[in-house]
Amino acid sequence: MKFLKWIDISVGLTNEFIASFGISAGVFLAFINVIARFMFHQGIDWAFELTNYLFIWSALFGAAYGFRKEIHIKVTLLVDVLPSILAKYTIILAKLITLIYLLAVAYFGYLFIFDPDLGLKASGEISIDLNIPMWIPYIALPLAFLSASIRVSQKIIELIKTPSDDIKQVSEHEMIIEETKLNLGENI
Repeated sequence: MKFLKWIDISVGLTNEFIASFGISAGVFLAFINVIARFMFHQGIDWAFELTNYLFIWSALFGAAYGFRKEIHIKVTLLVDVLPSILAKYTIILAKLITLIYLLAVAYFGYLFIFDPDLGLKASGEISIDLNIPMWIPYIALPLAFLSASIRVSQKIIELIKTPSDDIKQVSEHEMIIEETKLNLGENI
């Protein structure tokens, strides 16, 4: 059980770090490049390309982080009207379909990068401005989707262990209200 907790913490910290670093570094680099262009009339050649890669990594790993926190948009119209046992199995089925999709994208993303018969053969291509192998920016796709699949797998295990009467779909605004109540320690 300690191993699973270690995986949970490691994946969570990795997702959170890459997402926050990517967005912060991308914004900072874009800002510096704008200043360089307008004040010194000379931009940083590689800044646009690196900014794009940082934002892509940030978005993909941020989405993977979102699977653990259950912050993705979902429609619970059907689940809300079902009996709790059917709602539980419906949610598990939806998570299994999501897991299959995430694993498929991770697998085919990996093939796209490293299989010489598929994709752009990115393992041999070099970035124009950054002069790095293209597999480095592209590896975000399979890694982020694999990370997201780990998160969905954790949620499936949690759902299986949770009694059906205790499973409740909570909307984002309900979560915010509950967090506010806990933080303020009063009834709102």
